[in-house]
Amino acid sequence: MHPLERLVNLVALLLESRTPLTFEQIRSKLAEGYGHQDASSAKRMFERDKDVLRDIGVPIDVVSTDAWDVEHGYTIDKDRYYLPEIAFTPEELSALFVAVRSAGDVSAEEAVLKLLSGADRGILDGLGAPALAGEADPNLTRAAEAVAEGRRVRFAYRTSRGERSDRTVDAFGLAVRGGHWYLVGLDLDRAEIRSFRLSRISDDLDIAGEGTEPPDGFRAIEHVRAGPWGPGDAEETTATVAFSPDVAWWATKGIAGADTIRTRTDGWVEVRLAWPPGEGLISWILSFGPDAELAEPPELRSEILERLEEILAS
Repeated sequence: MHPLERLVNLVALLLESRTPLTFEQIRSKLAEGYGHQDASSAKRMFERDKDVLRDIGVPIDVVSTDAWDVEHGYTIDKDRYYLPEIAFTPEELSALFVAVRSAGDVSAEEAVLKLLSGADRGILDGLGAPALAGEADPNLTRAAEAVAEGRRVRFAYRTSRGERSDRTVDAFGLAVRGGHWYLVGLDLDRAEIRSFRLSRISDDLDIAGEGTEPPDGFRAIEHVRAGPWGPGDAEETTATVAFSPDVAWWATKGIAGADTIRTRTDGWVEVRLAWPPGEGLISWILSFGPDAELAEPPELRSEILERLEEILAS
């Protein structure tokens, strides 16, 4: 195993563990990295790896694992390892945006705009319309204004299935996911919070009066469903996928809405995922090879079996 891969695996293992791990536990779980040598050589290699990680800032701590302070385990202090959430006041965002606009740096301007991803209405209020003026997509400016001012908007919308309809939405927030901007708000006809990709809005956003306040704790990004198959706003059902113990701990990291159902007796973990239309989800499941198995729905399972049969026949 490459030393870098061994270091990454060690960090991932310690971050995933809820309790400190002894060296023997680490050795058994990372057998490919430390299990092929005798115990003393493996321990020396582990100590070198631990020192390397500490040198680059990974806070690996040694703690007692028993009341008599005889046996010790290793853990990573997550509060010291993970970066704190970066937050800006409205005034700071406004100043930053004005600075990059004055410099004429389009890339920097886009980067500042992405700081609005998941922002609450307070930050958008601070920016206001002038700071957002001049965007190439007029709907982004109008959406930001509607969110900042707590407005209700109307627009014609095309879903990922090609279905068109008129929507009336109380604008709550903006979010970026998968390289696309989304307006998130209360869909009045459906009486629930939905996300709408700005590039699928057929016409201009029209202001339709005063909107309502978002619920307490609202974050726009949490309402944009997405996975490796792409974010979607279409009507979705769910799929249940089982992952082997080797990949279950990382397979669905960063996928909004992924819900762990249970861990089976064989160690496989069943996860419920949003299932948008299209081929993306099938390809993603197949990318795990034998480490992923679709449990339901039956129609999607049939499509995967057909795909595998085509592969075997080719």
